[in-house]
Amino acid sequence: MSSVLIRNARLVNEGREFDADLLVSNGRIVKIAGSIEGENATREIDANGQWLLPGMIDDQVHFREPGAPAKGSIHTESRAAVAGGITSFMDMPNTNPATLTLDALADKKRRAAINSVANYGFHFGVSHDNLDTVAALNPSEVAGVKVFMGASTGNMLVDDPNTLERLFAEVPTILLAHCEHTPSIEANALNLRERFGNQLPPDAHALIRNADTCFRSSSLAVDLARRHGTRLHVLHLTTARELALFEDKPLKQKRITAEVCLHHLLFDDRDYPILGNLIKCNPAIKSQSDRDALRQALLSNRLDVIGSDHAPHTWAEKQQAYEQAPSGLPLVQHALPALLELVADGVLPITMLVAKTSHRVADLFAIPDRGYLREGYWADLVLVQPEPKGVAVSRQPVLSQCGWTPFAQRSFRHRVSTTMVSGQIAWHDQRIHDNCQGLPLRFMR
Repeated sequence: MSSVLIRNARLVNEGREFDADLLVSNGRIVKIAGSIEGENATREIDANGQWLLPGMIDDQVHFREPGAPAKGSIHTESRAAVAGGITSFMDMPNTNPATLTLDALADKKRRAAINSVANYGFHFGVSHDNLDTVAALNPSEVAGVKVFMGASTGNMLVDDPNTLERLFAEVPTILLAHCEHTPSIEANALNLRERFGNQLPPDAHALIRNADTCFRSSSLAVDLARRHGTRLHVLHLTTARELALFEDKPLKQKRITAEVCLHHLLFDDRDYPILGNLIKCNPAIKSQSDRDALRQALLSNRLDVIGSDHAPHTWAEKQQAYEQAPSGLPLVQHALPALLELVADGVLPITMLVAKTSHRVADLFAIPDRGYLREGYWADLVLVQPEPKGVAVSRQPVLSQCGWTPFAQRSFRHRVSTTMVSGQIAWHDQRIHDNCQGLPLRFMR
């Protein structure tokens, strides 16, 4: 593999910023120093003061392969991801077929080995009839085990009390939970239809999937985890109320952790009249006060990581009436630039953003040699160029297969200029390098 010398960068790593050069060889970071001379690198990149960050590790994506090629594939979505500063992803199990068997898991790994320009891992799914398989999983073979405690499709909704008790007691690795209380959601929808008729508007979504539907389910998950000693990670928190369920202490001291997703940090219910179904997602985007509480919690240890929950659907599907339009939105291509708006606005220090998108994700999932700028670690790197006047998202091609983005009306004050994946250039000068090949993530458990 070639060597790359990045000069004059502003490194952000482990709570500090500093100016340095960084040398990559054979896929790994081999030297970090104030000035690196005498190295005959194959390629040099002058960062000219740009931020150099460890690549974002996105623990929650839905790349739609196999089963829905019109929405996205590992090929298309991994390319969108590296353009957005994501160097590693972990894909969710609700594909078609769902990742409920070892054969389905092996098939996804095979597809990624051929098609992904980003590093990859896969979560295993839970249904009512595969608990024996889940209990026997090798923890090093999966990123995690995902349970839909509400709002799933097909046979992946797991809400039977006995099934949940056994799952939380026997799951051999980290358990990721989507928490919404389906009976409450159905009751709320029925009440709104009785009041307003069947043609509900998109802003009804935040009322149907309100704070109570989330809290009832997430509090149950936390209670089960405490009773069984489960290593639990609650996905995509959306409410201020739920934050009280999680402790503000270092990651190493916790067995129950929580995550927030970028769209719940950047949108709120005031955006429904403009964007409508384009921001319909589960759990729903909620109030400005909820959004602000989530932002504030990122400054503490109450929220551990930031993910995307990238879940593309076609434009035609999203143009349907509210109740027919599917939930989910494409996010990976703009993940890091969108989150850097919080830095530009003074909401979040850049060091904290790096901790929640890289360091803590690697720690949480026990991924060795990634997520940090350290000598000997894999070179998963992102150079970020400031754009003080802003760059309109609408001026950039959409790389996700679905062809649209909820950020089309926004401008971002930073852009990803270069992304390196396992020492290979994957994105540079607004162009994908198709010869880059992502590697399987390892999980040291």
